[in-house]
Amino acid sequence: MAGLRVVALLAAMVVSAQGVAFTLEGDAQKCLQEDVHKDVLVVGEYSIANLKEDQDVVLEITDSRGHPVYRKEEATKGKFAFTSDDYDVFEICFSNELHDDHNPKKRAVEVTLSVKLGADAKNYDELAKVEKLKPMELELRKLEDLAVSIEKDFARMKQVEEKHRDTNESTNERMLYFSLFSMLCLTVLAVWQVLYLKRYFKQKKLI
Repeated sequence: MAGLRVVALLAAMVVSAQGVAFTLEGDAQKCLQEDVHKDVLVVGEYSIANLKEDQDVVLEITDSRGHPVYRKEEATKGKFAFTSDDYDVFEICFSNELHDDHNPKKRAVEVTLSVKLGADAKNYDELAKVEKLKPMELELRKLEDLAVSIEKDFARMKQVEEKHRDTNESTNERMLYFSLFSMLCLTVLAVWQVLYLKRYFKQKKLI
């Protein structure tokens, strides 16, 4: 039982499944952001309720550079899928466009969105049909994909840790050089003050 809890905890680290629902008024836009690591499958499903004939909802997904990843005009219900080429922050935007000058609040629609990442995004039922997998083989495939996801996640964590360690070492080295330089400046200043005061007192014949 403890082993199952550990597997569930690790699965939660590498698999993301998010579902949201919100109200989108007329002539308005609402965007959601999703952090996606490299080579991660992203699958989404959406539906629009209370949509009238004189309005359209546009779904557009872009990366952090503004490049379009997916766009759907007159979106009502459907799915989208893509695989990230690199770590990026993707923006999923819904726009409620009105064709006539109606009260925007009276043309509000209800948007439901579900986004799945990683192994959870795969359609294992379809995979089992295509590859003719038995139930036990299908479970083994799921565990294999989960293990790969965990391995990739730990590799990313290691890279982040190494990057932070390198940054800390570089900062410590700079602070050491700065401290040595400060001590050198203070030493030079102290020597200069002693010499200056000594010469001053000699000129005033105090010593």
